[in-house]
Amino acid sequence: MRILTPAVACLALLLAPPAFAAKKEGVTMPDTVEVAGQKLVLNGLGVREATVFNVNVYVAGLYVPQKTTSAMVLLATDQPWRIVLSFVRDVEREKMVDAWKEGFGHQKGSHGAGLATLNKAMTDMKEKDTMVFTYVPGAGTTIEVKGANKGTVEGPDFAKALLGIWIGSSPPNEGLKKGMLGK
Repeated sequence: MRILTPAVACLALLLAPPAFAAKKEGVTMPDTVEVAGQKLVLNGLGVREATVFNVNVYVAGLYVPQKTTSAMVLLATDQPWRIVLSFVRDVEREKMVDAWKEGFGHQKGSHGAGLATLNKAMTDMKEKDTMVFTYVPGAGTTIEVKGANKGTVEGPDFAKALLGIWIGSSPPNEGLKKGMLGK
């Protein structure tokens, strides 16, 4: 019986469906999601660090149609994407609003109306809360906070600026950008 047990265990492992998920800082995200009928793959996971002490704030997952390590390609292509932020610490609403203001300050163009919609959606975030941004060409960027749809901002310009906050030339921290780009 001892000889059969390892063989059965190996067979079970070979026949079991693969567990597709990525994990970082205790946060697990699926390898794929479906957006507007299209399968998006997890490009990478990054950690947002804040203060001079590099305190972890959230884990960010970037989903795109096809993996790439090029921020330029992602920012130049009008394609669906999703960013999932999973908080690993509590963050007050005011700090979120300040972070959006700073992030959009580094982006080209005027995004006042979109930023106002985004800021209106903000609330205090607790550990394990999520924020999800989903861009679909022609439909806009949907903002979801703690599982509730908080609105959609139309247009590719806002989507590009929002995505650029994390993977553009002035990310909150380089490790976050590198992780989201799968580097």
